[in-house]
Amino acid sequence: MESNKKTVWGWGMYDWANSAFATTVMAGFFPIFFKQYWSYGIDVNMSTAQLGFGNSIASLFVALMAPFLGAIADKGSVKKKFLIFFAYLGVLMTAGLFMVQKGQWAMAIFVYVMGVIGFSGANVFYDAILPAITTEDKIDYVSSLGFSMGYLGGGLLFLINVLMTLIPQTFGLPDAAAAVRFSFLTVAIWWGLFTIFTMAWVPEDTSTAKVKSGESIVTAGIGQLVNTFRKVRHLKTVFLFLLAYWFYIDGVDTIIRMAVDYGLSLGFEPDDLIVALLLVQFVGFPAALVFGKLGERWGVRKAIYLAIGIYMCITVGGTMITRKAEFYVLAAFIGLVQGGIQALSRSYYSRLIPKNQAAEYYGFYNMLGKFAAIIGPALMAIVGLLVRRMLMPPAPTAEQLISVGQVASRWSMGSILILFIVGMVLFYFVDEEKGREQAKYLADR
Repeated sequence: MESNKKTVWGWGMYDWANSAFATTVMAGFFPIFFKQYWSYGIDVNMSTAQLGFGNSIASLFVALMAPFLGAIADKGSVKKKFLIFFAYLGVLMTAGLFMVQKGQWAMAIFVYVMGVIGFSGANVFYDAILPAITTEDKIDYVSSLGFSMGYLGGGLLFLINVLMTLIPQTFGLPDAAAAVRFSFLTVAIWWGLFTIFTMAWVPEDTSTAKVKSGESIVTAGIGQLVNTFRKVRHLKTVFLFLLAYWFYIDGVDTIIRMAVDYGLSLGFEPDDLIVALLLVQFVGFPAALVFGKLGERWGVRKAIYLAIGIYMCITVGGTMITRKAEFYVLAAFIGLVQGGIQALSRSYYSRLIPKNQAAEYYGFYNMLGKFAAIIGPALMAIVGLLVRRMLMPPAPTAEQLISVGQVASRWSMGSILILFIVGMVLFYFVDEEKGREQAKYLADR
């Protein structure tokens, strides 16, 4: 198989397109706007819990559906069609956030959850297309290229959206709140328009198994999924990697989704947090490419170890920050490793799975990733509420409310450290050569 440059760029353009949602909505404006506008007047730890559980609900739905949808996509060779369906579901829901009014926190959570389902569901099939568009010696670089394009594209639109909130009158908007709401529309337009390049330049993968005469793709997909579970004894390496990935990507996803909310809980100004997010994007753009090259030259396993170790340091540092300059330093370190660990995990996994069942196996991959996102935000929410309850005195003063709330938030952040530790230990026991042998055996069955 030879890499087609136009196909590779078309595949990478989807990361450019959908990263606007990940940056402006998930990581940036939604947590801030939810806390200050849609959850106006609600306790800071309670709003964190609402956001955490909302993320968990969305992740649970995608996690349960991903392997089933992946198996269907493999049998029917419809990976791109599924990608487009979920992508435009996300586009529609993102535009819908513009309509949610002040104080309507339940409606905001519902629309946001549906948007996350679209975003995450499309990524199952986006990841599954990767092995079909490039060669194994280039897959680490191509995977990193996608994340790099995502950082650049998402960062550029986010920069524009930040300027809209800082100087709304320049853009013909009455105030910052209107600018934030309008930014959701710009994300929907950006996501929808640039996805067209993926639709046009990336061909449907027809190399996977076909359905038998008279058999529907749903029936065939269910059959493939059942057959996979029957071969579970030959999947030990895959499942061990997925278990390791489950733990360490939990920490990564939780930091992505909850960092801004955490900063607000510590009393940082929204503008400071937005600057930090921009720093992540523009550091992440070259860093993701560097990690791709590092994976090629140094080895993917060592590069993943390095990224996990840095994330452990970030988590510990995050529990101790008191100044915005320290928040910026942590943001820069996150930018250095965030895209790298995501890209190399995705490409490393491709070495362990049968290529003719890529969508199904990437369904499991994303399922574990989404189950991790269920646990992480929920863990932060539960730890924060428990610590708050333990430390809060009877009839607290306003100062005590703030102080205890910040301590509880620091404990909630610290709780995810164990996930990186467990993930690193489990990853140590993954045998790549044995995984390659198992993948070859399964591809022939």
